[in-house]
Amino acid sequence: MQSAQPIPLFERMTALADSTRSRMLLVLERHELTVNELRSVLQLPQSTVSRHLKVLGDHDWVVSRPDGTSRRYKAAEKLDPSSRRLWHLVREQVAATPAPSHDARRVQTVLAHRRSRSQRFFSSSASQWDALRTELFGKGTDMLGLMALLDENWTVGDLGCGTGQLAESIAPFVSSVIAIDDSAAMLAAARKRLGSLSNVDVRTGQLESLPIDDESLDVALLFLVLHYVPEPLEAISEACRALRPGGQLLIVDMMPHDREDLQTEMGHVWRGFSDAQISGLLESAGLTAVRYHPLAPDGAAKGPTLFAAVARRTTATSTAGAEPHTADNDSPLALTA
Repeated sequence: MQSAQPIPLFERMTALADSTRSRMLLVLERHELTVNELRSVLQLPQSTVSRHLKVLGDHDWVVSRPDGTSRRYKAAEKLDPSSRRLWHLVREQVAATPAPSHDARRVQTVLAHRRSRSQRFFSSSASQWDALRTELFGKGTDMLGLMALLDENWTVGDLGCGTGQLAESIAPFVSSVIAIDDSAAMLAAARKRLGSLSNVDVRTGQLESLPIDDESLDVALLFLVLHYVPEPLEAISEACRALRPGGQLLIVDMMPHDREDLQTEMGHVWRGFSDAQISGLLESAGLTAVRYHPLAPDGAAKGPTLFAAVARRTTATSTAGAEPHTADNDSPLALTA
């Protein structure tokens, strides 16, 4: 299809010959406005504003886009050199008149009205905002968006990956994910879920003996898995071995609780971990900069409160294979099964 011929400069000059259209273009150079907003700024009938906008649009001085049932208009950004010189000359003359300063003040009133609409909404809906946002966008939206902060060059180990839900969420934001589990049923589900993701490597292995080379992970994740591990220190030490110097281990698990049913019905080995216990385990494995944070409980959740703990590997010396020391009941390593 043959492209439209450019509009001759003399015709474009005609569009700017009217002082109202020149004022309008000056406003739209700085702001994107609707017809109704332009009516308030220029103090003209809506029909007059629409007529002037059509002339400016027909001569490529303004562009518009749909916004619901309205359209928003702004000055065209891409002008040929001759049109740009023409507009600079006209703008200089228009800006020297009194009208643009009044227009600018009325624009601020329009913008204040926009802000007030939002403020009215939030002032009446603050107590319901969390529920409204969840209804609109779903739960966990904040956390999913924050994954974009992950480094695109990272290799992440999802240790005890289960059905691969976490690996699936992380994979688009990092270089690669190594997903490991020792359950054949879980791995079958994970491979089905992750099969289309070329940067996810699903492997069979135990957490106490990871099929991962030394110092090959930037981040290791133990997400709701440590309470199933017979020897937590061995799993954490293995994760440390697989981390590069500077790499971080993130543990998300349950805080201490008295739910015996989780052991009898779901196979849990441990009834949660305290700050002291987790800190002791991480430090014994050679990790530093330990932080432990209880997580805000979900009102619909039926399980114990969760925590997130993070620590960093700072040395290049592997601590894998170190014998766990025996802990008495007052030690941070004294776990309650």
